[in-house]
Amino acid sequence: MGRFPEYFEPHSLLEAARAIDGLEDFGNDDFREPMDALAGSFGAADLHKGGAKVLRGSMVRNLRNRLRLQDWCRRHPEIEDEVIAQPIVVMGMMRSGTTLVQRLLASDPRHYCTQGWEAAEPSPAPDWNPAGEDPRIAAGEAYEQQLRQFAPDYFSIHPSYAHGAEEEILFLSDGFLSHIPEASCDVTAYRSWINDQDFRPAYRHLRRTLQILQWQKKQRGETAERWVLKTPAHLGYLEALFETFPDLHIVHMHRDPLEIIPSGASLNTIIWRMHNDDVDPAIVGQQWLDRMRWTNDRALEVRSRRHDIEARITDLYFAETVRDPVGQIETVYADAKIQFAEAGRGAMESWLAEDRQDPRAAHRYRPEDFGLSVEGIEESFAAYKSRFGLLAEPEG
Repeated sequence: MGRFPEYFEPHSLLEAARAIDGLEDFGNDDFREPMDALAGSFGAADLHKGGAKVLRGSMVRNLRNRLRLQDWCRRHPEIEDEVIAQPIVVMGMMRSGTTLVQRLLASDPRHYCTQGWEAAEPSPAPDWNPAGEDPRIAAGEAYEQQLRQFAPDYFSIHPSYAHGAEEEILFLSDGFLSHIPEASCDVTAYRSWINDQDFRPAYRHLRRTLQILQWQKKQRGETAERWVLKTPAHLGYLEALFETFPDLHIVHMHRDPLEIIPSGASLNTIIWRMHNDDVDPAIVGQQWLDRMRWTNDRALEVRSRRHDIEARITDLYFAETVRDPVGQIETVYADAKIQFAEAGRGAMESWLAEDRQDPRAAHRYRPEDFGLSVEGIEESFAAYKSRFGLLAEPEG
């Protein structure tokens, strides 16, 4: 039984969100059942007081985002006329190089991306003025500095920049259908419950969020040809993703699971410890192995059955991408029938040079640190490794 169930009482969450801007309308109610399921699991989790406050705050922010989005669309119905055309979507198991590829693609000036400062507050406050100073930028910069100072281990594994491309998994969280909670603490009931849920409402909310972001960018004078999206969890929801963005092009990243499963377990252990006093890395490791196997198996099944989706996928391999990143992006452009302009190439090379100048601590981990074994990981991903011809990466 959790220590702070009162922090996650659904009515109090709704009222706290309404109180932020005085808004009342959440739009449709398709978020209510997922919100209740998550609130119940958070309330039952063994969180410390700081963790309970943080996770309650995240749920209130999700609700605030829904309120603001609904309000802006009511006052500016043209937002929902924004066309999200031919996005490039990067997916793959976490730690497989998805962030590298997303940020390379996003550096092309022809592409939109979600900036770090936009990720937490995609819809501005009701009195937003595009010509004025946006307080969300300062908030995003402050958050980056807090991560660098107070969570250096997390930042070294997954650096998040206020003025850099960020993934859109937070927008799925606004629908309370997301794998973020299980990366935060032990929410056994919720993580089991979402396995059987229809994620299309969350993807519809994602598309609507991109529409308001695109509308805002245009208000600021920013124009581009397409979006670059990235979330590892898309692996488990290819059909919902394809239904939402039927003209998308997918980049599927691949890396030996022996490298990425312990790495992901390490990252999740760090996050769990931000919210819990007592964390068993073996529990984190087993849950992470199970989730990655689940999402990966779903992706393989859809790719083998849906040839229309398969035709829109470029497969890239981690080792080759690290060795020749811009060359691999050129392959993506060729498959997606996008001209690879010299301005884009130059922007990518500049981003790579800048990224290499930001020192980060080495991330070290072993399967046994998280109750895992080489044999267990190999068995769980045998079909995946056979399908994509993956070999263990050479040392060094």
